[in-house]
Amino acid sequence: MEPDKIPLIVGAAIFLASVVSLRISASVAICEVVLGIILGAAGMRPENWMVYIAGFGGIVLTFLSGAEVDVKLLRENFRQAALLSFSSFLIPFISGFLFCRYLAGWSPSASLITAIALSETSLAVVYSVLVETGLSSRRMGKVLMVCTFLTNSLTAISLSFVFLKPNLHTFIFILVSAVFLIFAGRFSMRVIRDPVLAGKVIEPEIKYIFFVLLAFVYMAELGGSQAILPAFLFGLAMSRHFKSQRSTSGIKTRLRTVSYAFFTPFFFIVAGMKVSLPALWTSFFLFLGIFVVKQLSKFTGVYFLMKKYFPGDVMHSTLLMSTGLTFGVMAVLFGFKAGYLNQSQYSILTGVLIASAIIPTFVAQKWFPPVEEEDIV
Repeated sequence: MEPDKIPLIVGAAIFLASVVSLRISASVAICEVVLGIILGAAGMRPENWMVYIAGFGGIVLTFLSGAEVDVKLLRENFRQAALLSFSSFLIPFISGFLFCRYLAGWSPSASLITAIALSETSLAVVYSVLVETGLSSRRMGKVLMVCTFLTNSLTAISLSFVFLKPNLHTFIFILVSAVFLIFAGRFSMRVIRDPVLAGKVIEPEIKYIFFVLLAFVYMAELGGSQAILPAFLFGLAMSRHFKSQRSTSGIKTRLRTVSYAFFTPFFFIVAGMKVSLPALWTSFFLFLGIFVVKQLSKFTGVYFLMKKYFPGDVMHSTLLMSTGLTFGVMAVLFGFKAGYLNQSQYSILTGVLIASAIIPTFVAQKWFPPVEEEDIV
């Protein structure tokens, strides 16, 4: 029996993406997505275990992005950030629905799925870029994380409200998540600060965080929901504790190392492998039209309010807020599995999301680099 070659090839692609990203000074997430597209074009398909790890990688990234949010900054700028995030969500939502329903002639359900997918801002891409560029410790980076989270909260709520069919497990998931999150900070800090567990080479603190996130994923799937929101709120609850650990040996630093080395590369590569290039080629102008709609509507929804309320690095911030991938891919995958989207529509929308992850990020880093500012202490 011949050994499975796909894990070996994907492992090589993950390493190659890191090398290329450093050589060309581009986000490793972009390189991983592009290599995923190349592997998919070569006929390779992700295996079931890779798909699960990729999904969990997105949840881990969501948790880490929540842990980066400055709670004090969130309170001080909530009104402005909420208004910007609502605009960032609503304008692409309406534009995407109208374009697909009345110009592309898609069904109402397919158009709604498209509207939801185009309304998101990718937590994974934004967080990856902020960490790689050192912006996660700066005020503008923290503002971006707040706005990204609020935008995606609206996206998650709209998907749940429009398409998901709640059952008993859905209410159990919501109840258990709410109760846990109320006590998450105090209880989790007891676990993490336990002298028997803390700072050990077997990393019980990180295993505890993974266990909680896996529990969220399991309960969310039982209830036909998504674990993104509780994962982010769990990270938010832990952010104050992580902030007090400013050394390079802190839990967040170690967790980030594990995630970037293993979990998140699968998320980006698997997303690229799912794209059907022949389907994109045969519907190229429709793909281009949806991509332009997303970018123009996101720019309109973000730029002017960003300039008014958070004037530092306006173009860089607007372009990052125009990215899509994480929850958009989840929404499109849900629509495909539920029968709302066919294979062609799925490939087009996934391609649009991947393009929106690559192009705005590249433009932001290449031509609109952020200005220097002092790190937040």
